[in-house]
This record gives sequence, C-alpha cells and structure tokens, in this order.
Amino acid sequence: MIDSLIYCQQQKGLEVYAYCLMTNHLHLLVSAQLPNKLPDIIRDFKKHTNKQIIKLIQEEVESRRDWMLYRFQYHAKYTSRIQDYKVWQDGYYGIACDNINILSQKLDYIHNNPVRTGIVTTPECYQYSSAANYAGEKGMMDVVLLDLGFAL
Repeated sequence: MIDSLIYCQQQKGLEVYAYCLMTNHLHLLVSAQLPNKLPDIIRDFKKHTNKQIIKLIQEEVESRRDWMLYRFQYHAKYTSRIQDYKVWQDGYYGIACDNINILSQKLDYIHNNPVRTGIVTTPECYQYSSAANYAGEKGMMDVVLLDLGFAL
C-alpha cells in the first residue's frame, strides 16, 4: 500500500498531506496536482492495490485465506466492472477541507485513529501513519506537511 501511494505521488501527481493505514481501511488527506484529477488517481490506486492484495492473499499461508477470497469474490459478483475479486468499497468519502479548522480536525482524526483503537498510545508510534512526519521524525513515506500553527 505504501509503495503504491509513493508511486502515485511520483507518477500521478498525488499530493499526500496525511495518511493512516489500518488493518481494514485507509485514511488519506490528499489532493491532485493539476492537470491530474483526484478521482482518476484514486481509481487507479484502488484497481492496482486490489490486484496486489489478492495476489498476496493467494501466495501467503494464511489461515483465513479461503474465507477472505470467498468474501472478495462474493462482492465482485455484484459489480459488472470487476471480474474476480472486490477488495475496496465503491467510491471514497471525499470531504472538502477548505479551512484551517477542518484541516486540523481531519489531521487529528487521521493520526489518532490507531490510538483510539488501542494499537498505540501516541500517534507518532504507529508505523503506518504520517504522524511521525508531523512529529519531526522519518515516516515510511514523504508527505507535504501542513503548517496549521501547532504540533501533535
């Protein structure tokens, strides 16, 4: 997932301001560099990662492999544009972050997601998040830091 986000940054004009990859979902605070369009980037990202996730599930020895493949196959049956497996839900929940209060709230929500679920006690300790970047540490990928006038 991280490699795919980095590819989208480098090749498709995705601007990543914050991210948090959880076990069953992904939070992103992103935009697209013109002339790229965010819906196109998200579509391509989901299509590519859908294939990669299924490939990993098929290759790994995982006790839930058959169950996961069955569930993803079941959901693909109801979507004509997907042939075999459907990992991602349709669409995405885009929210216009057009002022500093909304940006601040979304950034806090994204970074505190693993804290709220009890995975870590502080946001910057979660490896699959941009919280470390905002704490002045090296994260798994580069992000465009938002200057909101506060520190985590």
